[in-house]
Amino acid sequence: MATAVGTVGQATQPSKIWSWMTTVDHKKIASLYGITGFTFFLIGGIEALLVRTQLAVPQGNVIDADLYNQLFSTHALTMIFLAIMPLGASFFNYFIPLHIGARDVAFPRLNMLGYWMYLSGGLLLTLSFFFGGAPDGGWFGYAPLSTETYSPGRNMDFYTVSLLILGTSSLIASLNFIVTIINMRAPGMTMMRLPVYMWMTLVVSFLLVLSLPVVTVGMIQLYFDRNFGTNFFLPAEGGDPLLWQHIFWIFGHPEVYVLILPSMGIVSEVIPVMSRKPLFGYAAIVFAGAAIGVLGFGVWSHHMFTTGLGTVPQVVFSASTMAIGIPTGIKIFNWLGTMYGGNIRFNTAMYFAVGFIALFTIGGISGVMHASPAVDTQHQDTYFVVAHIHYVLFGGAIMGIFSGIYFWFPKMTGRFLGESLGKLSFWVIFVGMNATFFPMHFLGISGMPRRIYTYEEGMGWDTWNMVATIGSYILAFGVLLFVINFFKSMRQPQTAGDNPWNAPTLEWATSSPPPEHNFDVVPEVHDRDPLWYNRDHGIELPARPEHLHIHMPPPSYYPMILAGGVLLIGLGLLAHLGVAVAGALVVIYSVWGWALEPTD
Repeated sequence: MATAVGTVGQATQPSKIWSWMTTVDHKKIASLYGITGFTFFLIGGIEALLVRTQLAVPQGNVIDADLYNQLFSTHALTMIFLAIMPLGASFFNYFIPLHIGARDVAFPRLNMLGYWMYLSGGLLLTLSFFFGGAPDGGWFGYAPLSTETYSPGRNMDFYTVSLLILGTSSLIASLNFIVTIINMRAPGMTMMRLPVYMWMTLVVSFLLVLSLPVVTVGMIQLYFDRNFGTNFFLPAEGGDPLLWQHIFWIFGHPEVYVLILPSMGIVSEVIPVMSRKPLFGYAAIVFAGAAIGVLGFGVWSHHMFTTGLGTVPQVVFSASTMAIGIPTGIKIFNWLGTMYGGNIRFNTAMYFAVGFIALFTIGGISGVMHASPAVDTQHQDTYFVVAHIHYVLFGGAIMGIFSGIYFWFPKMTGRFLGESLGKLSFWVIFVGMNATFFPMHFLGISGMPRRIYTYEEGMGWDTWNMVATIGSYILAFGVLLFVINFFKSMRQPQTAGDNPWNAPTLEWATSSPPPEHNFDVVPEVHDRDPLWYNRDHGIELPARPEHLHIHMPPPSYYPMILAGGVLLIGLGLLAHLGVAVAGALVVIYSVWGWALEPTD
């Protein structure tokens, strides 16, 4: 195989499928993350439709209680760990090197390992439906309900093992991104010249590096409680179930910002470009993102106001929860300030960005309401909380991701997504999203609990449940319109120029789509918006050398083999330790081969 890009030829051409399986090109890896993540997004959506169909009318009998518990639990896990996070990672992988003027990430093969481990954990979680039952204890797996006494099947073992694999994948990717952004910036690309999206990527990566080890310990403890007779979370044996809640939410609340900060970064890139003016208050929005990351570790116990923590913890965590709304508000005013006075292009990317601001603000306001222990006590475990989290994660994270897809699609493919169909899909998604989740506020206030699979007539919940179910199908139709738009656009010729939006950041200084090596010559940066300001001196891209010879790392199949060994270890922990031993041998072999593999 060839090891250089440019005028260097290739002696042999691998098959197309094999080249994708062994690639270490960050753009191809990003595409794999994106396609896989969106596939899991569709799976999670189907699970949600089944849940909403069951709840459409009182005494529904579409699915039974056991399957319902598996569906709503796996829906949350799929959307959080298999869809939103990987879709964010897809953009991270694609644009970190392009935004900072690098040719690849710091550790290309480690990057591919992260993808294969993500796919392994995702398949293990999803296929659990067919091998003993999917997780059925909610995405937070509260002990002692998740222990063997109350969940005797393999359901929650799939939960612990698959999340351990997925967590390892996220940790690998985060460390890679941190090293890349800090060490591989182009000359002149100081930290305060980084695009806001890169700052949000950096904050997210540190959040994961600091929070994942905590929940990893909790998952191991829960697995040991279920399989080896330990008693970390069993109160009858001296354990403490509240310990699990502390461990989980110390990870779980930073995880919310892991999900939303990438979309905040995306709209921080889209809005200035579509408003045709610089981002208002760059430093403020950067420090606000960093403040969210820091404060995110100090609010976890607002999920536990009803557990009897005591007055002092309630006051402290109430105050910290209110405080974290301040940097979020700063960001919202910065985006509005950017649009104010701008010559705005209302294309589909901008529609989703503005929709993000509106819907995320609604979710944020209902979140600040829960800073009050008294209010939280009334809303706890009701559909009001379901409404809140979906306005944050769908109205926020998913709307931001759609904005990024429409914005960067020309750069990634050389094609435009259809604007007419795009705007139609936006409005259908926007209407469906609000019709689905806004009625849940009313359901929660009127007392409808979460996680019930049926309800009696005459409770006052019939009408709003039917509205929410109809809204979910409207929402699904909007997503279907996007899928149609995607495939329709991919059949069109590549007509997008290098910088069709007249955007200011470095990814628009190279071709659409970019070559494997990104830049013929590493750019030199002199301004925060290098393609906008000081147009004669802001960015220097010398002419392409006549005989370009750029070394790029060769493909490798060891990351795939290593991830397969990890998957075997996971299967062994669920079935037989002999399989885990075989997996460990595969891991040892692949690490040894990886260490000895030539890199040129």
